Amino acid sequence: MNIANWIEKWAVSTPAQIAIRFEDTAISYPELDARIKANACALRGELGIRPGDRIAYLGQNDPQMLVLLFACARLGAIFLPLNWRLAPLEHARILADSGASVLFVDEPYIEQCETLRGELGDRVLVAVRGEPGRGWRTLAGLLRQAGGDDGHPDIGLDSPLLLVYTSGTTGFPKGAVLTQEALWCNAINSTVMHDLASTDIVLTFLPLFHVGGLNNQTMPAFHAGATVILHRVFDPQRVLSGLVHERATLTIVLPAHMPLLRALPGWEAADFSSLRGVLTGSTKIPDEMVKYWHGRGIPLLQMYGATETGPIAIHQRISNAFQTAGTIGYPALHCEVRVADDAGRDCAAGEPGEILVRGRGVMACYWNNDVATRASVQDGWFHTGDIGYVDDKGCYHFVDRKKDVIISGGENIYPAEIENLLMSHPAILEVAIVGREDPRWGEIPVAVVVSKDACSLGGEDVLGWLNGKLGRFKHPRDVVFVESLPRNEMRKVMKDVLRDMVKGPRA
Repeated sequence: MNIANWIEKWAVSTPAQIAIRFEDTAISYPELDARIKANACALRGELGIRPGDRIAYLGQNDPQMLVLLFACARLGAIFLPLNWRLAPLEHARILADSGASVLFVDEPYIEQCETLRGELGDRVLVAVRGEPGRGWRTLAGLLRQAGGDDGHPDIGLDSPLLLVYTSGTTGFPKGAVLTQEALWCNAINSTVMHDLASTDIVLTFLPLFHVGGLNNQTMPAFHAGATVILHRVFDPQRVLSGLVHERATLTIVLPAHMPLLRALPGWEAADFSSLRGVLTGSTKIPDEMVKYWHGRGIPLLQMYGATETGPIAIHQRISNAFQTAGTIGYPALHCEVRVADDAGRDCAAGEPGEILVRGRGVMACYWNNDVATRASVQDGWFHTGDIGYVDDKGCYHFVDRKKDVIISGGENIYPAEIENLLMSHPAILEVAIVGREDPRWGEIPVAVVVSKDACSLGGEDVLGWLNGKLGRFKHPRDVVFVESLPRNEMRKVMKDVLRDMVKGPRA
């Protein structure tokens, strides 16, 4: 059995049910099943894909991403969704590390890939749309020529399926490997969290290259036989339409979305009576956001997790969201959770410690990185690097992040990656990246720079150095020049001092 059987079985038992609504297209479960099998035939027969091979995809949200994921499940292949917000050279490094043999590219990114031809080696390039020319295969062509078997009968839930690269604290992303069983367990955890049923309509506008957009509600919806309204990107007006006119019952809204949504004409007066619950997470949730949704009578569910946990590890439920407001809820059905001190001992109720997670939904490993795997997973427990505590009722509370991660608009930004690039600037002596609170994005990155010649370097020079080397969302929003970085007795940069230094907007 593999998770593509979800679609196959719903296609037989509920043939009239719509699986995906995308732009002007409605795809039923039988149609989705047929697309998955046709793509699996093309992957296996035309491209020679075998179990364990990696298939990468570069493009915004599209049903084809989901088709390829389920096709990989039938074949025992591994699906690698690329973050389209990254810079081209970042894509090239991830593709090289993963060893992906095939790269599917949606139309807006074909020209970008052409500039990387020298970096892409002999991997097969497939255009999802259009006819890009020499050296490219096309999806339409592959499907026309495809034949033969559409799956491997011996592929089971222990097969690796999803390879998701997280931003790296050491300057290079790590690829978390999730098995089919991890996605299956995560789907059950989501079903419990949302009371998810086939009658639900899930509105997805978060990017599917994140487990947040893919695994919190979208994949669980297919497990439940529900309908997914899929948007390419976050468009506030289309979100409002999805909630009001398409009568979505579940969606995810992050704190960064709230100002843009509430600024829409008609938002406050909109009829959200179909909406059973709103999921949120990725950062500490403002009390104001909780009060807003609860004031409208709609449960705001806080979920805690990470790419490496599938992501669902701890969550509130629709049935208890009002009673547990301000917490992150209870451990998911298929997760064990501990709060431990630095010696690995369980913390008492109310005592902060590191959150540890164990279960079938936790990643199998980091791709090609045994050192990082051993450091993060010990005796089966994934060490999140986040601080929390459990109260005397068994309810969990998030306190702070042990690592230096900056969460900006739901995106994880790791300072070391930016620091490493800026240190290659010929006029920079030292640099540190820290977060500054921001009302729209939650946090924004700020660069604190020691230059070799204080008179010769400006903020625009620093920011311009990153163009083309780093995704725009990772670029610092401000540059602060100092004579030296504060360090402790061990010569480590004291980032808490720097955070205090850069607080508030610059004059």
